[in-house]
Amino acid sequence: MTPIIEAHGLTKTFGDIRALDHLDLVAESGCVTALLGPNGAGKTTFVSAVATLLSPTSGELRVAGIDARANPKQVRQVIGLAGQYASVEPAMTGLENLEMVARLFGFDRRTAKRSAAEVLERLGLSDAGDRLVRDYSGGMRRRLDLGASLVGRPRLLLLDEPTTGLDPRSRLELWDAIRSLVADGTDVLLTTQYLEEADQLARDVVIIDHGHVIASGTPDELKSRGGRDVIEIRPHTSAELAVISSILEAVCAEPPRTDDDTQRVSAPDAVAVGSGGGFGANPAIRPRMTTVWIGSPRLPSAFLGMNLMVILLQENETVSFPPS
Repeated sequence: MTPIIEAHGLTKTFGDIRALDHLDLVAESGCVTALLGPNGAGKTTFVSAVATLLSPTSGELRVAGIDARANPKQVRQVIGLAGQYASVEPAMTGLENLEMVARLFGFDRRTAKRSAAEVLERLGLSDAGDRLVRDYSGGMRRRLDLGASLVGRPRLLLLDEPTTGLDPRSRLELWDAIRSLVADGTDVLLTTQYLEEADQLARDVVIIDHGHVIASGTPDELKSRGGRDVIEIRPHTSAELAVISSILEAVCAEPPRTDDDTQRVSAPDAVAVGSGGGFGANPAIRPRMTTVWIGSPRLPSAFLGMNLMVILLQENETVSFPPS
């Protein structure tokens, strides 16, 4: 099967700045490929090149087998793009927004209406289709924006940090929508700074920094480089995260990590020598736990184990990766 994206020696310069530096990347069809990296690593530049919004300085780029540098118009016929922020019209209804986009694609009025209704159904927005977008939640707007990129029935969907600024619930809803798209046959290239997002959605993960690839593989392959098993606990309520963290800190050899977005606390599964206490030590502060999981590290833990300097789940933070 032809890869949905092939880049070989791809370079893009802006004056003295080399945004892409002989980047080599292959994204297979039939899955989500996640592109990770710090601010300024070249993620958005690469997506812009795939979307034919900018022309590479040198190198080879193929999208669905099409030479993107030689035939950009053909590439635009097989892709959809959703940027970092919802670009829908708040003074129109959800259905009107999608119908407008469909008409811009050249659909006749009847086909545009049918396509818009199908996309709303696909994304779970049918009940809100007749409401003005100004009354949508942030998560609903992001899903509608995603729908606008699907009206043209693309083979490849480009998502540039699609969950930036969303609350945890809206993020999970958008994840479900992306999984549904892939199940229906849409290939996805996802850029993100959230390691948990890549772990949840992607079959293949590519990490770039300073415009070139520094690591790649499946989440399991990257996690296998993370070493020891971890213990992970999700409490019944977010208020109990601190209690869980303090207990794990008392019994584990290394400090635990709290993930506020997914409501989990994790730590290496290594009990400190001579440690005491635990969940049964003081019944008065015993937390209620929804899930307890022990196994190989999830992707964020694996990256930490690979000595990648990553700030997780904090928007607008600088994330740096040392060269491999």
